[in-house]
Amino acid sequence: MAKMNVRKGDTVEVLAGKDKGARGEVIEARPAEGKVVVRDVAVVKKAVRPNPLRTEGGIVSQEAAIDVSNVALVCPTCGKATRVGHAVDENGKKVRVCKKCGAQF
Repeated sequence: MAKMNVRKGDTVEVLAGKDKGARGEVIEARPAEGKVVVRDVAVVKKAVRPNPLRTEGGIVSQEAAIDVSNVALVCPTCGKATRVGHAVDENGKKVRVCKKCGAQF
């Protein structure tokens, strides 16, 4: 799988699926699977049994993983969903670059 341009803590916009247009923060990135978990997006119900950590069983809501190809990174500078480029800054460090406004992040 190719390297993902989305990291934990980034804000993304959903491009496809039932939550199309929603924005949220990435709470988990799974590069091996090519998936991300986004806060308050793709919420599913799950039945859980009681266990020593959770004394109550029942139905809980949690975010499901969605494919990274269905999200676009939101630039913190211009606020638009954008593709990501890469560049080397003045310190020799590789940084991500917004394709729309050219800002580094």
